[in-house]
Order: sequence, then structure tokens, then C-alpha cells
Amino acid sequence: QKKRVESESPKQKLKQNKMHNKLNLTLRSFKNYLVVNRGLEPITIHGYSDCMRRVLTRLGTTRPSNRKFRRYVMGMYKKEYSYSHIVNSCLAIERYGEFIHRRLKFGRPRKPKPIIKDTLSEAEVTLMLAFAKNVREKAIMAVLAYSGIRNKELCSLKVQDVDLSNNSVRVLAGKGKKDGVVCIAPECSKILTAYLEKYPRQSEDLMFTTLRHNNKYHTNDARKLLKVVARRAKIAKRVYPHLMRHSLATNLLNRGANIFTVQQQLRHSFIDTTMVYLRSNVNRIQSEYQFYAPSYA
Repeated sequence: QKKRVESESPKQKLKQNKMHNKLNLTLRSFKNYLVVNRGLEPITIHGYSDCMRRVLTRLGTTRPSNRKFRRYVMGMYKKEYSYSHIVNSCLAIERYGEFIHRRLKFGRPRKPKPIIKDTLSEAEVTLMLAFAKNVREKAIMAVLAYSGIRNKELCSLKVQDVDLSNNSVRVLAGKGKKDGVVCIAPECSKILTAYLEKYPRQSEDLMFTTLRHNNKYHTNDARKLLKVVARRAKIAKRVYPHLMRHSLATNLLNRGANIFTVQQQLRHSFIDTTMVYLRSNVNRIQSEYQFYAPSYA
């Protein structure tokens, strides 16, 4: 029996290698399909491709039957995978079904209504800005904190997109390929003015680049910077670029901002998306309740 297992091992390896090569070729064609036929963003294509690599490897074939796909999806529900994992996996499988000329359509689980927590207070953001080592670090954090733009949008920001005289930032081809204009505080404009005096650049240049090679600033660079400065400022919370966006919305509401103002600043297409900050803001709800509560005494 041992000899038989040993003799079968090279065949098994050959079979695995063939499957691996076939999978790579199929996924390459799948990526091309997503670019040409669906016109999707690179980050979406990367996510769908990675997902289908896991699915097809698990199912052991590049052309699983619809029944196998459904069993795979059922397995995710049984293992209680997260909402986003199930939805993204179903979307990837549906797109792959289109690619292999197969009609696949899955239901969607009900989207949970999360509570935004552990945002940064005004004092904590002020502390982080104070612990910046130089004006460049301060400028990067100030743009994220005051504008609420996304990490990727920060990295694509050009000098000409910032209107310091009007305290505004223009976002081009943001999430969903949408353009928009957001506000920044005069304090942020002052920080950016000092930054551009120290690091002069042309209007068509990127606002932030790497120091060593002057390459485009990467989203990972921003994540690392905030993590380092938060540790420097002894802030125990997990600090990341998108938390600055959450914190801006929360702090605006704490100061009494209208929910529609927050929606415009964050550039949400639907007010329901912005309402999560109102639901999460217990202090705001409590203060408004106490102000408007009827007196029965």
C-alpha cells in the first residue's frame, strides 16, 4: 500500500500543476473580461480575481456546475461569514458565470446596520497634529482630518485641486468615478500653505509624493504614517485614514451640523449612508432629547 501511494504521488503532483496552470490562464482571461466587457476598476478586478482563485481551488475545477457554486455559497452562510464576504463572493461568482456564459444569480443577505465607534475626538486629532514631526506629516493628516476625503483620493490629489483662498478641495474621479468639492477649515489651508512653501511644486503636480524618489504617495504610506503618529501621541485606538473620515462626520454632528451638510461633505449619494453617524452618536441624540423633552412635572 505504501509503494502504491508513492507511485501515485508524481501523478498527483502533475495533476495539481496542470490545474494550477489552467487556473492561472483562466483567471488571466477573466481579468481581461472584467476590464473590456465590464469596465471595472482595478481594485474591484483584483478582488474578484482573488475570490475566484479561492472558490475554484476549493471546487477543484475552472468550470464548476451551478449546483457546486450554490453549495459553495450555502457553505458560507453555514459558517456565518461576514455580510461583506458573502456579498463580494456572490458578486465575483456571478461575474465569473457571465464570463463562462452561465447564468448565475444569488440572493443577498440583509445588510447589517453598523454602529460607528472609537472615532477620534477633537482633542485626539489636535494631539496627533501636534505630534507631527514636520509640516509634511501635519499637512497629510490635516487634509484627511478636515476634508474627510478617502485615502485613495488623498493620494491622487493635485495642487490645482486645492483652493486655499476659498478653503475647498476638489475631488476628481472619486469613489464611483464621481467628482465633488468639499470644504476645509482655514487652519487646514494655513498648514497646506506652509507645506507648499517648504515643498514647492507646480499646480499640475501631485500634492503629496514620497520623499526619497518623489513617487506617487501610496495608500499604505498614509496608513503607516497615521499608525506611527498615533503611537507617538500615545493614542490607544486603532488609527487609520478612513477613521479620520468617520471622526470628521462625528465631530461635525457633535457641534450641531445638519445631517445634510455632513452628507454633502462626505459626498454620499444616499442620506441613508450618512444616517449611520447619527445613529452612532449617542451624545448628540441624548443632548437633543434633553433639549426637546417635554416637561410633565
